[in-house]
Amino acid sequence: MRARQKTWNRSELLVVFRLYCRTPFGRLHHRNPEIIELARLIGRTPSAVSMKACNCASLDPQLKARNISALGNVSKADSTLWEDFMFDSESIAHDAEAEYSALTGKEAEDYTPEFGGILSVGGDPASPDIPRISDVLSESTEKDALVKVRRVQSFFRTSVLISYDYRCALTGLSIPELLNASHIIPWSVDEKRRADPRNGICLNALHDRAFDRGLISFDENLRVVVSSQIKSTEVCAIHRDQLLRLAGKPLHLPDRFQPEDDALEYHRNNIFRP
Repeated sequence: MRARQKTWNRSELLVVFRLYCRTPFGRLHHRNPEIIELARLIGRTPSAVSMKACNCASLDPQLKARNISALGNVSKADSTLWEDFMFDSESIAHDAEAEYSALTGKEAEDYTPEFGGILSVGGDPASPDIPRISDVLSESTEKDALVKVRRVQSFFRTSVLISYDYRCALTGLSIPELLNASHIIPWSVDEKRRADPRNGICLNALHDRAFDRGLISFDENLRVVVSSQIKSTEVCAIHRDQLLRLAGKPLHLPDRFQPEDDALEYHRNNIFRP
């Protein structure tokens, strides 16, 4: 008699979903060392983990359009987790990072403070209305809040950069130290979309700053529009080559987690300075 398969629990699904979001699609196979290690940690086979990760891909509308199908049966729990992430990415991202931390004893990696509009440790001097964590939370809750911020930031940053293959969506620059995961709708505006990779674009540090400050945006055809403030200032070589000449340049889209139209529309209408 064939042994009954062990049911996947929520904790296992969360860490596999985390793996899916931070692994290039072509590496979701049982020979990937990260999949082998995760399988060992949760007591599954590498093949089972890779199949479950590929099931996540089959739930992604953009990959569905490319006829990416599941390698196994997509369970109700798989679908529910995906739907939960689409509804409240911040909570799922935090829970996934927390489960990974509990398994490995390691905390979130890739923490970077560059996110505009964030309730950050030091605040953003360019945005005086953004408070410091220490100004609004007691000492006992400040640590927990900081851990959550780091987990969510790590999830978002890695998911976005992996989706764009660690290349700037405008220039193709592929030096990780010079790349940022730019929020389209700012961190402070929509809590539930803070960790949603579809609310992000991989940009180099200069263009990330310009996008964050509303000096560039993207039109309905995903081409760069440049603010009149840039056009009216004194021109130097960098200004001309890296900003003015961006106008009309197409955004290079990732294979998955492509920017959502409504997020880009929000940026055009509320962040961009025409």
